[in-house]
Formats: sequence, structure tokens, C-alpha cells
Amino acid sequence: MTVFLGIDIGTTAIKLGVIKEQQLLFETSLVLTTYEDGEARYQHASEIIEALEKGILLIPKNIRAEISIISFSTAMHSLMPANSQKIFLWSDLQAGKTITEFSKTKLAKHFYQLTGTPIHAMSPFAKLLYFKEVNKYQKVTRWLGLKELVLEYFTGKFIIDRSCASATGYYDLRNQKWSGEILSYLAIDTNQLAEIVDTTASFQMTSEKIRYFGFASTVRVVAGASDGALAAYASFYRTKRTASLTIGTSAAVRQISNSIKLEPTKQNFCYYLNKDYFVIGAPSNNGASLLEWSAEQLAKDTLAFYQQLPDVLEKTIVGSHGLRFLPYLNGERAPLWDENAKGGFYDLALHHTREDLLRSVIEGMLLNIKRLVQLVAPDQILSVSGGFFQTPALAQLASTIFGAECIYASENEPIFGLYYLYFQPKIKKEITGTHFIPNKKEQAAYERLAEDYFR
Repeated sequence: MTVFLGIDIGTTAIKLGVIKEQQLLFETSLVLTTYEDGEARYQHASEIIEALEKGILLIPKNIRAEISIISFSTAMHSLMPANSQKIFLWSDLQAGKTITEFSKTKLAKHFYQLTGTPIHAMSPFAKLLYFKEVNKYQKVTRWLGLKELVLEYFTGKFIIDRSCASATGYYDLRNQKWSGEILSYLAIDTNQLAEIVDTTASFQMTSEKIRYFGFASTVRVVAGASDGALAAYASFYRTKRTASLTIGTSAAVRQISNSIKLEPTKQNFCYYLNKDYFVIGAPSNNGASLLEWSAEQLAKDTLAFYQQLPDVLEKTIVGSHGLRFLPYLNGERAPLWDENAKGGFYDLALHHTREDLLRSVIEGMLLNIKRLVQLVAPDQILSVSGGFFQTPALAQLASTIFGAECIYASENEPIFGLYYLYFQPKIKKEITGTHFIPNKKEQAAYERLAEDYFR
């Protein structure tokens, strides 16, 4: 009868869910602000804590008093100097030129194989390498990310879970510890980094926070894991299907694996989940962020944008009347691994309409993700998650373009991944979710389109 609070801290929002006996009792979300300063992308630590406090206090007092376990999912690749309020996110591109030069060295392949983290500006390794190069933050005594921030807030301990640690780019994936070789290269000492704990390790909450939130004195804090690993695990635990896809602000195709699998030429990621599983996959920078851009720049009514998309798709045809859109507005990770990649419309002509432009943005994004599906999970049913799939017309189009059955359920989200990871409950009944089957006629047309779409 345990009451569980899962908190998912992403790059656009904090989501909270209270679960009891596999049922969601309460949920809410609060929007987070990301700031841009040139190539820098960051959030303010104080604003994250403020939103976190506000979200917890929105939970009814009687439910809060019953919560016995609280655990956290956080976005990967964040890095914050301890003497700053800025948490640099995965989308931060300051390290672009630095990591491009480093990727040409023999050490790049070696470090990738040590860590399972692709060599890209997204990683804390790249950020630290850049800060070293420009002699910035060199007197910082501690480096932390989103997970260390919230765990220290609740427990008073400077700790990080093994899943988030494995996505930093300086964690030895096989020996399961900070890599002395990589830290030496960065001129960083292990004392500057958090203690690594397992994803299901639990800790006492500070008495101050117990009183502030009205929790029971016996409440425990469980370290949790990264959002991507948890989304993959949630669907795997429920269905035993190993393949999953998330389209949020960014996107990623993932596979649950019981062993480390790395491909240096393609640079799939491989991150720790628990003692039994790793999560391998490929990420894209360009998910629903493209739709947000489209809503601001192309939509007639920004507020009603998502409600209008089914009508847009209905009025347009496969291939957007010959218009192509390269979806690299935010640079790109897989399959290009090029933070300098640029996007744009191609073969644009006077006959193209606003609706054609909108459809081509969606098609370009999904055809790019299709390449990741073919790389990580070819010919498999996909358990899907993320706000993108809450619009049935978009979910149907994704299934058709991928040529794969897609199954959406709210239980595919990271908060349920946290719940399953810690409690390992027996699934009372199969949660079927909503199934989307490819439209065979349109699927064939998209297969032809995909052959030279990114020529």
C-alpha cells in the first residue's frame, strides 16, 4: 500500500506523479524556462528548486502525508559550476568547436569506448573541455548537474545516481566508477564530483524538508535514474518489448540490453540502468522543438496550433507537394553528430501553401527519426512516449513513416519507470495503450520518399 512520488525534471517542465498500487492518484506539471546567451543554453538552479517546491505543495496535504518514497528522473548531460546558478543543458553548444577538434584525435574513440557517451557538445565532458580551453570556472571546487542538485536539496548529500553519471562522458562504464584517465585529461579531481550511488539506493530526507512539505518522518529518497533510461524501462517492464521511442523537445530511439553494446563509427549511446540492464540508442536534437518553432513562425493561431494539425495533415498530401525540410534547426546528434548542421526548406516554390510548409516540417522531423529507428530498432514494435504522441494524427503519421506499429500509454513515461525500477511490482494486467498501425499505401510512398530525402 506504499504511496510513491515520482518527479521528472526535464528541460521544459517538471512533472510530478503520485502512484499507489500502479494507479496514478495525482499529477501536475510546471513549465521551466531555458535561457539563451549566444551558444549557451542554461536554466537557473533557484528556479528549478522553486518550481519543485511549488509542485510538491500542489499535492493535497493528506496525500503528501502518506508518501513513503520519493524518487527522481532528470534530463541527462547537465552541468553546473558550484559557484554559479547556471545549469548548462544538453542543448548548450558552447563546446561545439572544441569537441569538433577533439573528435579528430585518437583519444576521442578511446574515451567513447570507455564511457558509452558519444563525443558531442551535449556532454558534460565536452563542456568541461571547453571551459578548460577558455580558462573559465577553473577555480570551481565542485561540478554538479540536475540530479546532484535535487538529491542534495532533499538529503544534504552530494550524490549522483549511476545512470546519470554514465551519461557524463567521464564515467568508466565497465568498471562503474569515475574514469581517472579522463578526469586527469580534464584536470578534474574526483573530489570535485559527486559520490556515485546505485539507481535504487535510498536515503533519509532531511528533517527540515520533511517539516516543510508535510511528509511522514519515515519518508525515503531514492536516487532514481535519467529520463531517457526510465522511459525505455517503463515500457520494457510493462510489455517486455525492448524497443522504445520518445519524442519530447528532442527525440531518442532506445533498446534495453543486458550487455554493453557500442559502435564507434555510429556512436550509439550506452547508459547504465541497473545491475541487469543498459539502455542503448540514438538521440536527435530535433523533436517537438520544431513544432514549437512552427507554431511561433508559421501558424495562423499559435494557441490552437496542435488542435489545427490534424486538419493540416488532412488537407495536404504525402511529400508536401515536393517540398522538403531538413530538420536541423538545433544542430544534430544522431545520425550526423554535427552541432553545426543547419536546416531549411528545399525545393520551395510559389505553389506551396502554409499547410505544405507545416506538413513538411513534421515529415522532415519524422523521416530523420526513421533513420534512428532503422539503426536501433529495425522491424520492431515501438513503445512510444512524449507529448508528440498525445495527438493521434501525429502518432498515426509517425507509425506510417516509420513503418512500425506504435503503442502509446501514459505508463511509458519516466515517472512510471521510477516506480517500476524501485518496486518491481507484479503487473496485474497488461496495459494495452493506444495502437497505431502504418497506413500501407502511405507507408510505401514514404519509403520511396526516404530513399533520397536527405540527399
